[in-house]
Amino acid sequence: MSWWREFRQFISRGSVIDLAVGMVIGSAFTNIVNTLVKGVIMPPIGWILKGIDFNDLYINLSGRSYPSLSAAQAAGVPVIAYGQFLNAVIDFLIVAAVMFLIIKPVNRLRARHKEPDVPKTKACPYCCSEIPVAATRCPQCTSVLDSAVADG
Repeated sequence: MSWWREFRQFISRGSVIDLAVGMVIGSAFTNIVNTLVKGVIMPPIGWILKGIDFNDLYINLSGRSYPSLSAAQAAGVPVIAYGQFLNAVIDFLIVAAVMFLIIKPVNRLRARHKEPDVPKTKACPYCCSEIPVAATRCPQCTSVLDSAVADG
């Protein structure tokens, strides 16, 4: 039963738990974004485009005439439903734009509260090689670094 022990260890790792929490939050956030796009952004776009729906655009490969894509598909006719692809591309672009507008201010806030990077190395004043900031002697030229030089 070593596989059961390994499985329990795998599940109890923090990274798996973090991934699960991220998936749940991501799913909820996806629902928020989809609702925003479908319920708030798409209606004005549909109004501007006078209700044009690309879903029914298709190329009929059979040569017979059908009034709609659904009628052609119900008859089992081979079709290229390029309108559905256009709608998917438009939806993707709108969702990407909404995500950009949401994430941009969050990134700006993160950058504002980011800790400044503390340098980990410095140049030796005698041989100009890179050495750790806390070094008191250069490992390259063996020069003793005085406190005034070591401080910066």
